[in-house]
Formats: sequence, C-alpha cells, structure tokens
Amino acid sequence: MTAGSAPRRLGPAEPIPLTVLTGFLGAGKTSLLNRLVRDPALAGTAVIINEFGEIGLDHLLVKAIDDNMVLLQSGCLCCTLRGDLVTALENLLRDLDNGRIAFRRVILETTGLADPAPVLQTAMAHPYLVMRYRLDGVITVVDAVNGAATLDEHMESVKQVAVADRIVLTKTDLLDTPERRRAKAQLLARLHALNPAALILDAAADEATAEKLLACGLFDPQRKIPDVKRWLAAEAYANSAHGDNGHGDDHHHDLNRHDERIRAFTLATNTPIPAATFEMFIDLVRSLHGTKLLRLKGIVKLAETPEEPLVIHGVQHIMHPPVRLEGWPDADERTRIVLITRDLEPEAVTRLFDAFVGRGAPDRPDRAALVDNPLVPFGGRDR
Repeated sequence: MTAGSAPRRLGPAEPIPLTVLTGFLGAGKTSLLNRLVRDPALAGTAVIINEFGEIGLDHLLVKAIDDNMVLLQSGCLCCTLRGDLVTALENLLRDLDNGRIAFRRVILETTGLADPAPVLQTAMAHPYLVMRYRLDGVITVVDAVNGAATLDEHMESVKQVAVADRIVLTKTDLLDTPERRRAKAQLLARLHALNPAALILDAAADEATAEKLLACGLFDPQRKIPDVKRWLAAEAYANSAHGDNGHGDDHHHDLNRHDERIRAFTLATNTPIPAATFEMFIDLVRSLHGTKLLRLKGIVKLAETPEEPLVIHGVQHIMHPPVRLEGWPDADERTRIVLITRDLEPEAVTRLFDAFVGRGAPDRPDRAALVDNPLVPFGGRDR
C-alpha cells in the first residue's frame, strides 16, 4: 500500500442482492426472464432456474462452466436448481470466493406451483446465507388472460401476489375485445386490493425493465443507504380499502373467496417501545399466528435507542436479523409495522400490539398482565 492510498477495508463482504421471480404456471416467467437476461443492466447477474430447457439460451450461450452452469453473452451466469436451494446458493458463493466466477446479484426463478414463503425463509434463516445474501425483492408474474381464474382456483397464486414487491402483468397484447379489456381493469383492481403497495408493470408495454424490477429492497444499491419509506410503503396499506388502518373494520369478509383470506394492515405508534417488550410482542405474534403471517416489515422506535431505529423483516415465523440504522431516514419517527396475513383478522394482532404499547382497552389485559402470562388472553394455554 502506498503512502497516499486508502487502507483496504476489511470485514465481511457486502451482501449480494437476491431477487425471487415467481408466478403461476403459464404466467410468463420464462419469457420475462429471457427478456431480462438480454438487458445490459443485468450483466454480472447469476440466474438460478429450474431447467435450462425452459429458457431459450441458444442465442445467448457462450460456454458451459460445468454440468449445471453456463455463461451468457450478456455477462450473466445461469445455473439449474437441482434439488436443494441451499446447495445451489452455497455453490455460487464457493465459486465466487474462489475466483472461478464473478457476479453481483442473483435472480431465482421458482416453480409455478411454489409457495414463495419457504424460498424466502431459506435465504432469511440459514446462518451462512443470511450473511452473504440480502433479499432485494419478490417479482410476481400474472397472466392478464387467465390471471383472474388462476386467483380464483389457486391459493398459491394469491399468496404470490400478496407478498410481491413488483407485479408484472403479461399477455395484455392479447386483450383484443372490449370485454377482455374490462376484465383487465377488474384484474388490476383486484391485484391492487390484494397488494396495494406493489408496483404493477405491463410487460407488453415494455414497462418490465430491469431498472424498474430490481433494487426494490431496503437499501439503495447506488448510495448504500436505506430507503425505508419506499420499501415499507405503509401509507399504501393504511389507505387501502382492502387493508386496515390498525383499528379493524366491520364489513363482512367471505372466507370462501381466496382474496378475502388475505389482509394487509399497519400498526403504528409514537411511543418508544422497550426492547424486551417489543421482542415479546414479536415472539407472541410468531408463536400464535406464524403460519398465517405471509410477510412482516417494519421500522421500530426502541426506548433504549430512540435515535437509532430498528428495521425488521419476517416471513411467517422466520425473522431476518434486524438492521439498526444510524438515524431516522426522514421526519416520520413513528414505529410502523406492515403485516400481510392469511386467515387472520387484523384485530387479533392490533389488540395485542395496543396492550403492549399501553393502549389497552378496559376489558382487555394490560402490558403487566401480558408479561406475567402472555398467551392466555390471546388464545394460549395457562402455565
């Protein structure tokens, strides 16, 4: 090192952004992926797919690296997922660390029938992968022709839409009659109701570009700073007719319709929360309702460190290690938590949250009662 050069930074490598691409069978994931890997913005991307045969690589294929990995002309790597996702992600890291390959982001295409939650949990819960990868976002592809029928018939497709950060609408160029165009408008309204915060992009109108689909995680990849407001999008859920503002609602929900089984709502408070109290609240929510939590995101004002907010992210009962920020990203210093749930009414969580932050009602247990024996008032068993 020369006298004038900056010292080499030591420490763990910057986590690699991981994007999950999902969507039901026939929705057009492969067509979208084919288009994306030609985009120069994706140079230096590793793509994990289910089978090479599903993606047209002939014009892009440069050379085979090994039995399940090829290098594309665009600069992307492409490998097949054979069995274990953990093994595939670890093998990529091993080759990266040994200098055999180079990449700076990963796109993972799931099968059309996949519930996205286990895929997200794999990256969030594995002790090594969680240090090396960070979830950048979930892209869900929806077929404009058959999307409504798919949502009616398959709960998995509803969950794919509900957890998405970006929704790509495909086959809109086939909507060539007034009736089909009206159906598209109804589908868009339905998608927005299921997921009011997700940006919906039209593939046929060339809106589904890498620039708009990627970098939708917590951190701005150019500036390495958190963009909590964009990532959390709490206002979209609070203002949604389908969601809830944290106080429940009185209108009837038909639990036989898949859409009505999904609820999106927010929790918010100005009151700083003691760390132990917040940890107990999260543990209770996970233990009581973990299987019904599709996704949870939030920024939290802790009583011990009110100037350094905590960012949390969870999928079902799995929580990503929290991120502590050096300061509040904007003037809004409230605790805000967004929850997307299935078969869980908001009141079941909001009443619990209110009790923990000291907003308990006269006929509900207060924080002291919860700390003493927390599960009983909310459906648990006495000790």
